[in-house]
Amino acid sequence: MLQGIVLSATASVLFAVLYYYAVLLQPLDGMPIFGWRIVLGLPALTAWVLALGSGAALLALWRRVRREPMLALGLLVSAHLIGAQMALFMWAPLHGRALEVSLGYFLLPLVMVLAGRVVYGERLNRWQQLAVLLAALGVGHAIWQGGSLSWAAALVALGYPPYFMLRRRLQVEALPSLWAETLLLVPAALWLLASEPISTQLAQQPRLWGLLPLLGVLSATALACYLAASRRLPLGLFGLLGYLEPALLFGVSLLLGERMAPGAAWTYVPIWLALGVLAVDGLQQWRRLGKQPV
Repeated sequence: MLQGIVLSATASVLFAVLYYYAVLLQPLDGMPIFGWRIVLGLPALTAWVLALGSGAALLALWRRVRREPMLALGLLVSAHLIGAQMALFMWAPLHGRALEVSLGYFLLPLVMVLAGRVVYGERLNRWQQLAVLLAALGVGHAIWQGGSLSWAAALVALGYPPYFMLRRRLQVEALPSLWAETLLLVPAALWLLASEPISTQLAQQPRLWGLLPLLGVLSATALACYLAASRRLPLGLFGLLGYLEPALLFGVSLLLGERMAPGAAWTYVPIWLALGVLAVDGLQQWRRLGKQPV
């Protein structure tokens, strides 16, 4: 179990580093950085597929695609859903939207609880009902203060649930399907790179030759650690450790110089309390489940 905890924490830290890493890659903008992340991340992800023994599962996925054409369409849709999130993740820190995106990641576990209730008919226990109520207060304040929840926060909170639900419907293993999604995003990534004067920027900034390959390694390693942790931890504990990432993203946002607007505490504090309530609920479920694997 200790190995799983270390892997989960490492993944969260690497995602936070990746969030800040976009700043180091300037003058490249968010979309070209996203393009490089896909193009350079695919070889690194391939290495992890082989290292984690998922090569056979990847071949099995390819055979399924050949037998089931609709699976290919489903993977294409899921690739674009996750691609939008990855692009926003690299774009936000460069355009003053890092705090908004971190808020979306704080909201995501709560939206997933609601999605489970609405889509799959899962019943909410008292802890979850309290968490949803607290989160609703925070979101309500954000809407009251600014007229609406920011589009960046909404894209994260509302964009991930359809992705996870589609993955569940496709019944595909995580790492092989992630590799396939990355491959399907390569044409779009190459188009983004071709539309920018990348060669000129690389010539003017020689340090990018060393920083860009590390971008792919960071991205693939963070994803591999996350997936490896999911295999080694009980479900409840894995969910609890997942709350570390948005907290680190919030810290990175402050490190980048962003500050909460006056009165924003009335948005964040209820949402943080809601996550605390979910954490208590998750801890109780983990104790009840014992050592049941993910």
